[in-house]
Amino acid sequence: MISRFSVRSRPIIALSVAALAALSLVGCAAQPKPETSPTSTAAPDLCTAQVASGAASDGVKVSGAVGKEAKVSFDKPLKISALQSTVVTKGDGDKIKAGDFIRFALTEYNAETGAKNGTIGQTDGSLLPQQVSATSTLGQVLGCASVGTRVVATMPGDETYPATVDVLDVLGVVPQAAWGTAQAPKTGFPTVKLASDGTPAVTLPDTAMPTAFEKETLKKGDGVKVAKGDAVLVQYYGVSWNTKKTFDKSWGGQPFTVQQVGQGVVDGFSKAIEGETVGSQIVAVLPPSSAYGAGKINDSDLKGQTLVFVIDIIGAQKAAQ
Repeated sequence: MISRFSVRSRPIIALSVAALAALSLVGCAAQPKPETSPTSTAAPDLCTAQVASGAASDGVKVSGAVGKEAKVSFDKPLKISALQSTVVTKGDGDKIKAGDFIRFALTEYNAETGAKNGTIGQTDGSLLPQQVSATSTLGQVLGCASVGTRVVATMPGDETYPATVDVLDVLGVVPQAAWGTAQAPKTGFPTVKLASDGTPAVTLPDTAMPTAFEKETLKKGDGVKVAKGDAVLVQYYGVSWNTKKTFDKSWGGQPFTVQQVGQGVVDGFSKAIEGETVGSQIVAVLPPSSAYGAGKINDSDLKGQTLVFVIDIIGAQKAAQ
């Protein structure tokens, strides 16, 4: 595993999904459940949040193309007393903003020995998009950098992780709604109408309630295909066929991370996204056997209810092989 950029604590990322729990930048995961999703607390400005450069970060020489593995040289051992950030290459794309989910690539080196710890993010599906804020280490390193920017950050060590030299490349800003090509809808399926920001509204057909799992692809994305065990970033909207009410949604808050497809979420949610591609939108009908189980219909735990999910697949990180 490598590094420490963090949404929750310090490390930046991991080379495998199995290490996500120990590293903070890849975010935490939960499961869709009948309660309101948390709202984003991202600060509104990144430009003033970027830490200053210094002798340590300025002393690192970097070569290689942006988006590819970075090669570095520096005097070893490199003494690092504080987080520093130096822009190596200034991009000419759009500036990132607080609350954006970005694609980036990372190459990390041990500051004492110069050994390479690892790389991640250089290929599609190797790292989930990450949200930047003025209070996260990622935001403090990148600031409001433009897409195409390469930054070298020097990270002080602590009792659990040695000091590192991290080269980060800003590759792009990821839409927070599905962007794929619209597909012809199925007859008799729930219909979906989208607001300007992508928030779905669901209309249920005047037909008998389905008794088996069903899904259809409303938009076909151009990204990597989701497989069992992958980590996936999604937007979702859930409606009960029984009550005709919305019971949960990520919209109005922030996208939701499924840490492992096939685990941690109800079976039908995993079945809905498995085999689909990043950028796609799916609508799935989950009978109780694919949702929260049979039983007396109630709103507290959704037992006995047939659920409809509209799911936008925003990003995926392939499971370690």
